[in-house]
Amino acid sequence: MRLFKIHIPVLMLLAFGFVSHAQQTALFPEYNYNPFIINSAYAGMADGAEATLSHYGYLNGIEGNPTTLSFSFHTPVSRDKMALGGAVLQDKIGVTTSTHAFAAYSYKIFFDVKRDRPYWQVYDQNVLSFGITAGIRKYGENLLELGIHDDPEFDENINANIPTVGVGILYNRANFYLGFSVPNILGDQLASRDDLKLVNPFYGYFGYRFFTNNFQEIMIKPSALLKYEAGAPIQIDTNIAVNFKNKFEIGTGYRSSNSINFLGGIYALKNLKFVYYYNFGLENSMLGNSHGLVVSCRFSK
Repeated sequence: MRLFKIHIPVLMLLAFGFVSHAQQTALFPEYNYNPFIINSAYAGMADGAEATLSHYGYLNGIEGNPTTLSFSFHTPVSRDKMALGGAVLQDKIGVTTSTHAFAAYSYKIFFDVKRDRPYWQVYDQNVLSFGITAGIRKYGENLLELGIHDDPEFDENINANIPTVGVGILYNRANFYLGFSVPNILGDQLASRDDLKLVNPFYGYFGYRFFTNNFQEIMIKPSALLKYEAGAPIQIDTNIAVNFKNKFEIGTGYRSSNSINFLGGIYALKNLKFVYYYNFGLENSMLGNSHGLVVSCRFSK
């Protein structure tokens, strides 16, 4: 059986001396600023519709570097108890491209609601939300581009369509949130090829909010994301950010993939948010430094 692997271009094979068996899904370093991408239960948590565009990539100049591009949209409906949304994500690494499109639905149980919360924050809601997604992933490996002619594993390109169903749950209250999600519970059961082996990621994340005074002008936000895939070590992304009057914020963190994170965000014109993050690869980081940008726009009711 041919495993569902990511093959790096010949240039990277020569540089690193091995074939990469990288994990099939991104770690989503922007999970704090677009959690809908990994957890459909977040849909409708904002006070109005929200559209987000993000891009992530490496800076080492090596051909075939991993890149991730995503666009998402979600909006509350039915007195905010339900929400609808959707997203398109594309991951590229070497000759491998994975494009995933899905639609999402969420349902919320409110315990209490405060409508006077700052525009960009959801921390005054005491709510339990459940989410589900349905979509399809288009996966392709352009193996012939590698020019490896004496290995039968590389004698044809791979293309497959994989239906996906995901689930998520999120609990949020004044100073704490906790979420868990599985973006694809089907795995490879309905894949259009029977020679693919998929590994399903599991995400868990949590965070806390500290305020420096009763006016809530400065908020300190420690958080962590855990990702598990069978056959791979658990990945952990820890961060801490400081938000100043919902105008701008700065933060830093550590990723178990051996990098340190730095980020800066600006909240502009009430409904726009720009977040730039930079990951500094440490000594044993294979691909070096990376960076990304998240741009969000919210549409008030």
